[in-house]
Amino acid sequence: FMNAYDFDKTIVPFDSTALFTRWCVKRYKKTWPRLILLIGPGLGMLLRLTGKEAFKQCLFRAVFSVPKDLNAELDAFWQANIGRTNRWYLERKRPDDVVISASPEFIVRPALEKLGVKTLLGTRMNPETGRIAGRNCHGAEKVVRFHQEMGDAQVDEFYSDSLSDAPMARLAKKAYLVKGEKLAPWPKDN
Repeated sequence: FMNAYDFDKTIVPFDSTALFTRWCVKRYKKTWPRLILLIGPGLGMLLRLTGKEAFKQCLFRAVFSVPKDLNAELDAFWQANIGRTNRWYLERKRPDDVVISASPEFIVRPALEKLGVKTLLGTRMNPETGRIAGRNCHGAEKVVRFHQEMGDAQVDEFYSDSLSDAPMARLAKKAYLVKGEKLAPWPKDN
């Protein structure tokens, strides 16, 4: 019996990368002039000329490299935000849950430690350099990562807020679409 979950806007009601970015920008004025570095990659991503990997690496260089102690900053961030975890998840969470997320693992892992969940499959990014190892863990790439790490394990239930996770939903015996605290069966045609 294994349940798998998306993280952002599923287990927590926000995008953890976006919220942590805002957190750093508010706390470190040094990030402000660096935000200009995001314009080119951001436009490239919107126009589908570059991938999310390039944008995430630029985001790291512009924002996440500023705090002197990134781990302490993440700990403070999650201390302030872990209480916002969706109640429906807290009622069914188990230590053997698998969380699979497009967010960088170094951002999500401290939250899962606080929640007592051990298995995280996310975008592998070096927290010291911002370089992504492999691919952004999004859409069909989540299935690739799941099979790499979990082999042929069967997913009993899968939960996500996004239809882009349809490849993972198809792996599960049951899948649910999450909207805040509401769960609905995954749409049949996805």
